[in-house]
Amino acid sequence: MISECLVVEFQVTGDECPLADATRATGGTVEASPPLLREDGYTLLRFSTDESRVGDVLDADDRIRYLHRAAADGRDTYRCLSKERCVVHRLIDEGFLVETVRYVDGVERHLGAVVGQEVLHGVLEAAGEAVGVQLERISPLGEEADDGISTRWNLTPAQAEALRTAHRLGYFDVPKGATAQEVADAVGISKSAFLERLRRAQSELFDRLLN
Repeated sequence: MISECLVVEFQVTGDECPLADATRATGGTVEASPPLLREDGYTLLRFSTDESRVGDVLDADDRIRYLHRAAADGRDTYRCLSKERCVVHRLIDEGFLVETVRYVDGVERHLGAVVGQEVLHGVLEAAGEAVGVQLERISPLGEEADDGISTRWNLTPAQAEALRTAHRLGYFDVPKGATAQEVADAVGISKSAFLERLRRAQSELFDRLLN
């Protein structure tokens, strides 16, 4: 049994998947759930963005099928099928346990976990064979972090990220270490979208703590 599990975050450049291309074309940001590969080769994608032009670009992309849009929390949430096999599937094949993928202006940030250094080396090697890859963060996965804040407190990944970033930048400090706009810029969303996520996340946390 391997006792070492690592949380890793790395940056991927040079991927030509539809989501990367759409953010590269619009300068927008996309936050995606792990893509699901079907037996027929199509990939199921679920993602959200506050840049409406992303949907227009994807709707015109021949690789995308059955694009569906729904608006919520000041963002557009999409579901669709893609003919393109995402590079993240190479990493999954090597043992990467992907949690979220963010696309910003054509650059991807993958967050997830690997079991042991040997698997990590295999994941990075697989990514490097297809695209540019740079390891951004690595840390041991503690028992309390196993479920993650989004699972333990019933938050969406976007809400959990807003809370983490706000806390890291000192938004909750007195006096504040960062303004709402500065936190929103760090997350890659608008100020109004950040404040809405923060409001919903805080409401969920308070409901669970005080009830």
